[in-house]
This record gives sequence, C-alpha cells and structure tokens, in this order.
Amino acid sequence: MTSLIQSLHSDRQGGDKLHEECGIFGVYNHPDAAALTALGLHALQHRGQEAAGIVSFDGEKFQSERRLGLVSDNFTKASVIDRLEGTSAIGHVRYSTTGETALRNVQPLFADLAGGGFACAHNGNLTNALTLRNELVQQGAIFQSTSDTETILQLVARSKRGRTIDRLIDALFQIQGAYSLVVLTNKKMIGARDPLGIRPLVLGDLDGSPVLASETCALDIIGAQFVRDVENGEIIVINEGGIESIKPFPQMKPRPCIFEYIYFSRPDSILLGKSVYNCRKSFGATLAKESYVEADVVTPVPDSGVPAAIGFAEHANIPFEMGIIRNHYVGRTFIEPTQLGRQLGVKRKHNPNKAHVTGKRVVLIDDSIVRGTTSVKIVQMMREAGATEVHMRIACPPITHPDFYGIDTPTQDQLLAATHTMEEMKEYIGADSLAFLSIDGMYRAMGYEEGRNNDLPQYTDHCFTGDYPTSLTDREGDEDFRQLSLLQEQG
Repeated sequence: MTSLIQSLHSDRQGGDKLHEECGIFGVYNHPDAAALTALGLHALQHRGQEAAGIVSFDGEKFQSERRLGLVSDNFTKASVIDRLEGTSAIGHVRYSTTGETALRNVQPLFADLAGGGFACAHNGNLTNALTLRNELVQQGAIFQSTSDTETILQLVARSKRGRTIDRLIDALFQIQGAYSLVVLTNKKMIGARDPLGIRPLVLGDLDGSPVLASETCALDIIGAQFVRDVENGEIIVINEGGIESIKPFPQMKPRPCIFEYIYFSRPDSILLGKSVYNCRKSFGATLAKESYVEADVVTPVPDSGVPAAIGFAEHANIPFEMGIIRNHYVGRTFIEPTQLGRQLGVKRKHNPNKAHVTGKRVVLIDDSIVRGTTSVKIVQMMREAGATEVHMRIACPPITHPDFYGIDTPTQDQLLAATHTMEEMKEYIGADSLAFLSIDGMYRAMGYEEGRNNDLPQYTDHCFTGDYPTSLTDREGDEDFRQLSLLQEQG
C-alpha cells in the first residue's frame, strides 16, 4: 500500500534508507483470530511503523480497529483485541513517514459492497493507480482516502461480475504494478499475488486454521507451520470447504523483488526456499571475493549490515567486530532540529565501539547507499574514533533508479550512484576506498552461477538496472510524476 502523495513527502525529508511500505497478515477459522493477527503484525513490524489495523468477522458483522503507531502500543488485550470478535481476521502494518499521517489511509480498508462486507490489506504499489482513480472519479466514484488500495475496492464494487471472487479477479486484471493482498469477506479469506510475484506472500497452517502472511517470521511467532509460498499470479481462496487455488493470469516467469533479500525481510524469514540470513551472508562473501582490501577489522553498519559483514569477514579471513553500536531506543526526534541537533543526530542512533576501531584499518559493510548522507557521517565517526583507514563496502549494486513497486526511494536525481562516479562517491563519503557488489555477483550469491540473465532476469532488479518489469502508466509523459498536484487538497 502506498499513499499517492507519500513518495513526494519522503523525497523531501532527505532520509537515507530505503523503506518497504507494509506487511499483511490473516488467519481464518480460529477462536483467537484477532490476537493471533496482532502477534503476526508484531513480527512484521519492521515492514511498517507508522500505523496498524485489524479487521475481524464474527459471522454476522465486521469489526475494525485502526491505530497510528506501533502494534504493541495499540493492540493489547486490555484495549482493542477484545472488541475484535470473530474467528477470522486480517491485519496490516504501514511504513512511517514524518509527513502528515491520516487515519483514513490506515488499512485494512473496509467497504459494504453489494455482495457483503469486503476488507482488504495491500502490500505493494500500483503503477496505474492515478490513471484509474481519475477515470473512476470522472464516473462518479467518491474516494475516502489517498491510498492506491482504495482503487482496488472501487474496481471490485463497480465490477459487473456476480461472485465476489470474480469481481476481485476482474479488478486485478485492470491494475498494474506490485501487490500482495489479503481480503476478508463474509464467507472467505482470499490471498492474491501479482503476476510477477514482486511482493512476497506465504501460506501457513495453525492446527487446521489457514494463515496468510508477508513473511515466514510471522508464522513462527504464532507457532504456525509453513505450507508454501503463494505463487506469482495465484489467488488463494479459503472458506469452510478448504483451500482453492486459482490462476487466472497468463503464466509468467516470477520476478520477486531482490530487495526483500538485501534489506526488507527479517533475516530469520525464508523466501522462496531461501534463508534471507544466508543470502545476506553470501552477498558479503561474494563482495569479499570481488573487492578484497587489507584491513584489521570488518564491522557492519548495524543492524542490516551484520549478516553481510559476517560473510565478508569469514571469506576475507579478517576479524569481525561490532565497531559500531546501535541504540535501538531512538524513536522519534525528542529535541528540536537545531544545528546542534542535526550534528548529534547520527550519534543518537550509532556510536563507535572505540576499543575495536582505534588504530585499526576498518572495513565498513552496509547493505546499500541511497543518498549517501548517512555514509558520510559513519565514515567521519570512524575517523574520529581513531581508525587509521576506512574502507566502505556495499553488499548490493549501486542504486541508480527509483522504485515504483512499494519501496520508498528518492527521485533519480537524489540517488548518489545515479549522479556520481565511483571516485566521486568515494570522495563524497570520505572513505579510503569504496566498492559495491556487482550485479552478476549479486546473482551468483543467490545461486545463479552465470550471473544475471539479461533476457530473462530472475528478480525484479530495476533499482540497479533500470529494467522495470511492468508498465509505469502513471509516469508516462511526466518526468516529475506530479502526484502531489492531483491530491494536494486531500492530503
């Protein structure tokens, strides 16, 4: 799910990390459906910290609770869980921005349709949402949010098909982009994944109760067993009669998002049979093969750089140390953004472990570089802590293109690798040397010995290659993608 104005807000904020925009979860036919959903969302909290919501169904009516903030701050037994009655529930966590947050954009979204109640939670981003929204508004549709997810509800509501599942399929044939959906109706729970399988979705089982989730870590927290990944282009229909698989789209080669392995998914998750943690270690080991440097210590930029740093250190036979300690309790800024506050900002989150840095040649391992502003501060921090050399190694290829499939990225002119040469980037961040994992190296680390297949790429990797796997309808003829001009009065 993406707010139609959210990407422009985030571009203006100068953040230096990529952010995935949501996680989804659902459980069918279990007496503790809402509590289990809250637990599942808690495991997926890394995918979104702005807001969370749960919709449940008790056989007669739907209950909806949507809150701003973290799952653990809002969905406790004493507050809202008891009001979410029923044996089926779906939930959603949303990525945080510092811009205005509207409760109307918090999912799952719910509507009373001709066939009954319809709740929908969406992970991803539609690349023709604005085009469809304009058409629907011209036809008389009234939108209550600025979320592209509402476009799906509007299409389902206006479909001329009879059954709810057929109306949903009708809607899915009209949308473009990346999506994983969990839908709850009066009689069933539905999971759907886009034809390329860009965004993840897995099926689990808890003592006979089917579970849908963005990642396997959400199954683990409730004690559910992993059954399988939902396939690209597949729709899973769950009701009292069991589980039905529908594949309405022409068969396509799957292209899951490579950033799920690089950064977004929790390291203890398993995606398409691959351990995320092991993939990240492999990225680091391959990086060491490609860009070894003499050094005394390998240290990650925590936390996301840790597995890759372990892999780099093991392959390079250089000691691994936590040369940077991360404060996990930073939260939102608690002092005014004065010059002093800006200067001390990075130290609120990271602090050097001087005992393992002073007098050492340090290899810093990070998962990615976006704008590069954080890298500048981290390198400076290492030098101030007494490092004699600071070498930066990045466990993914240079990010040269923005994303439009549910990852919050800056515009291309704000991406450091899109506007600077390797030497210019090295000078900008102040490192003694800088190297990125190659695209072929990334694929070899994922188990493809020949590297990237340019004719049939195995992953959605457009941030590195510019190879967008779907149409970008809303961007055609508009280089600036002026979402804000359309919705500025609604934001």
